[in-house]
Amino acid sequence: MKSAQFQRLQGVGMGFLAGYVDTLGFIALFGLFTAHVTGNFVLIAAALADPAQTPSLLKLLAFPAFIIGVAVARLLVAGCERRGTSAVKPVYLLQLVLLVGFMVCGMLAEPVGRKVAPLAFAAGLLGAAAMGAHSAASKLLLTNLAPTSMMTGNVTQLVIDTVDRLRGAADAATRARCAKFFWPVLAFALGCAAAAFAFRAFGFVALGVPVAILCWHLSLNEPEEK
Repeated sequence: MKSAQFQRLQGVGMGFLAGYVDTLGFIALFGLFTAHVTGNFVLIAAALADPAQTPSLLKLLAFPAFIIGVAVARLLVAGCERRGTSAVKPVYLLQLVLLVGFMVCGMLAEPVGRKVAPLAFAAGLLGAAAMGAHSAASKLLLTNLAPTSMMTGNVTQLVIDTVDRLRGAADAATRARCAKFFWPVLAFALGCAAAAFAFRAFGFVALGVPVAILCWHLSLNEPEEK
């Protein structure tokens, strides 16, 4: 598979995964964002201002769980850099283990009630850690791609470049950026929609979709994208 094609596939697959996991976590776990730090800041502030909102502790701890996911992924990448080996598969394996944990804990916690049972709590933290590792992988390993879980910046850049194209001020670099940012944004949106329907139909077992995406990427014999 050619490198450009592989990178485009990475962007689409990882964008879909991020939208899917974030939406499923939001629907399943009391409005928790697993991949959206900005949203969690808002939820934390709202919970602190109104203690009647539940479950504030899960929302508070999701942020440090996300940070731990980023930190562990960074340490894995640093270790691979010292050894001169590719960090792609180790970091993807980290995401895979955390996502499987998210899925298993969620399945065991079903049906999730209004109160946060320990297994549902664990599911939320594992999901946030998984998406922290995902975001770190996007920054550290997929540097030629648009971010796969931070859509605000992607949409902003896409709109800027689209306006420039419409007013006739676009060059080749602008057109290339449009394609670079368009596909992850579209994939993220499709992942959000797919997760909403899949969770309603299948519950936490619907996380088998992002697990399968990661397994597929792990099976690809492609050199590190750096």
